[in-house]
Amino acid sequence: MSLSLGVVGTNFVSDWLCEAVAVTEGVTLSAVFSRKEETGQAFAKKHGIPQVFTDFDAFLSSGIDAVYLASPTFCHFEQAKAALEKGLHVLCEKPLVMKRDECETLFSLAKEKGVILLEAMRPAHDPAFTLVKNSLADLGKIRRVSFEYCQYSSRYDRYKNGEVLNAFDPRISGGALFDIGIYPLFWCVALFGKPKSVSAKSVFLENGFEGSGCLLLDYDGFTASVTYSKICDSVIPSVITGESGSLVIHKMQSPEQIVFAPRGGEATSLAYTPAKNNLVYEVADFVAAIQSGCGGVFDAFTRDLYETLDLVVVAAKIQ
Repeated sequence: MSLSLGVVGTNFVSDWLCEAVAVTEGVTLSAVFSRKEETGQAFAKKHGIPQVFTDFDAFLSSGIDAVYLASPTFCHFEQAKAALEKGLHVLCEKPLVMKRDECETLFSLAKEKGVILLEAMRPAHDPAFTLVKNSLADLGKIRRVSFEYCQYSSRYDRYKNGEVLNAFDPRISGGALFDIGIYPLFWCVALFGKPKSVSAKSVFLENGFEGSGCLLLDYDGFTASVTYSKICDSVIPSVITGESGSLVIHKMQSPEQIVFAPRGGEATSLAYTPAKNNLVYEVADFVAAIQSGCGGVFDAFTRDLYETLDLVVVAAKIQ
């Protein structure tokens, strides 16, 4: 039987998710929730979704098996909690929540209800992450890590012209850290664990929105730097350097190329073919977790990531 999925949010990320669902076996788009009827109807027509709701409780009670949340981050906790209490599986866009204790609450509820709660952290489900992790041994002792994700937001020009959309509203979004900084931070904690200490500096816009930041994470034998921005681009890839060589990662959220450069040797690209839409991996993992009955457990890695995120928020003085 195919999993019946309801979608919350009608932005471009939801479009990508629907496209990924369309090529994944075992899951079907059944409903969409939008605050505006006309927006929901347009989205439903675009993706062939039969039901449209503007009432969230009615949406949750519409007969769906699972929910995908692509709403603003500040909505995630309450919406995920409501869905889990209904006994629905939840795939939630990153970041799942903005505080570790909220994350722990949701995973405990998922375990209690016997359902799956999965964070839609794109690189976590991409084969490129496993490729990098399995290649670390070739680098020898790690001595330097530099992860970077800077992307000039398509909405920034409108902000500079006086129009403050959700993407630059500090009341709605957690800033650049929660939007794109979470990607390089994920890589760092997932590969090397929780740091011994964190220092951070952020650049804030006139309205208090965090536009960019730089983190230093302290590990045994090396310091990892994490740089992110929504107000400028970067052409610099991310690099992990050891005493025997380096790994170069092009594009943190959806890796395009992984290069191994041995010390004193010739750099070569590792065998990897990126997906056109790497959301297919998280959708497949979500369906597989539900079918196997595993998941819904607040594991050690998730705890490490959100404990580190809490430290960064304090260090960077993000409200």
